[in-house]
Amino acid sequence: MKITIKDIAEKAGVSTTTVSHILNNKGSRFSEETRQRVLKVVDELNYQPDFFAQNMIMKKSRTIGMIVPDVTDLFFSKLIEGVESYFNSLGYMIILCNSKHDPKLEEKYFQQLVYRSVEGIIIATPNILSEKILKNDDVLRRHIPLVLIDMGKNPREQGKLLVEEYQGVYSGVKYFIEMGHQKIAFIQEVGDYYQLSERITGYLNCLEDYNIDYNPQLISEGPLTMQGGYQATKQVIEQSQKDFTAIFCSNDQMAVGAYQALLEADLRVPDDVSVIGFDGLEIARYMAPALTTVYQPTFDIGFYAAKFILDAIENPKQRIPNKIFETKLLVRDSVKRLTN
Repeated sequence: MKITIKDIAEKAGVSTTTVSHILNNKGSRFSEETRQRVLKVVDELNYQPDFFAQNMIMKKSRTIGMIVPDVTDLFFSKLIEGVESYFNSLGYMIILCNSKHDPKLEEKYFQQLVYRSVEGIIIATPNILSEKILKNDDVLRRHIPLVLIDMGKNPREQGKLLVEEYQGVYSGVKYFIEMGHQKIAFIQEVGDYYQLSERITGYLNCLEDYNIDYNPQLISEGPLTMQGGYQATKQVIEQSQKDFTAIFCSNDQMAVGAYQALLEADLRVPDDVSVIGFDGLEIARYMAPALTTVYQPTFDIGFYAAKFILDAIENPKQRIPNKIFETKLLVRDSVKRLTN
């Protein structure tokens, strides 16, 4: 037997209008006691709203589209978690699309999301987006809000979610130097992924500021994966002939691979080589030794992207704000102080 709003109202001792308003987050004029009583009955009866009927009446889909380049990547899984955390409590569902870093697939998914009448779209992308996305006629005509998590790569005046990439790396390399390291390697991403060029710039500028000569043999690149970090670290080991005491990895997953490559080369962390990562993923705490890393609030980035989307849905004439997220160096056990 299907439970209705009327059933909830009768058991909670309130009107159907009160139940409807509370379920649709419009119950600010009701007391917290009334709200909790209604929600308790909703839970007891296991009430499931008929979203299809609501959508037909309100002409709203209560769905948000989200496109990410790799759903298996630990960074993006945390990002998705932040988005879901905000939307799920408000009755919105996410249609999640995995673009596999492919710009054409991004365009295809974007158009499909528009056809499915999503109310907003979040795109996490390493790519320069085409006008088919940024200036889509259907999106502009229907005022579908679009938030990009691209670290400012695509030009726009609003909805910029930026992380202090440069400052984060600079603080990590500075910490190496303060701990007595001079021969500092850097593992960077392949190509122009997001604005990770900010990270290599932070590394180079910090060396320059502390009068440490730049050595191209201490820089290598690979995909932002464990395998990428493993291969890039092996390359640094070979081309420098193990002549380095520290290595900065562009993300924590690369640091996992770096640990393995160093182990295979009979180099111990941190006794022989100190390591710092970037992202502050949960996995970093459980590496042996625990990884020192530059933390960025990945969950919060997703959370605010969702908040900005919903605010734009409810207030279409309001400008989507910009937000800068700070980084923080989390000092653990993977960096050794050099005495000479």
